[in-house]
Amino acid sequence: MTGQMEVHTSAYQVLDKTVKSIGNSGGVLVPKKWVGKKVKILLLEEVAEEE
Repeated sequence: MTGQMEVHTSAYQVLDKTVKSIGNSGGVLVPKKWVGKKVKILLLEEVAEEE
């Protein structure tokens, strides 16, 4: 899906993070106590299409 969308959700905690380069991918580090838990990652800025 492309374009902006509105999302409503309930959460136990919210973190504002920036995706960092990890190898040939990107990643967001979260607290170790979150290991094995379900999370949602929301992209808040538009990404330019690569040619």
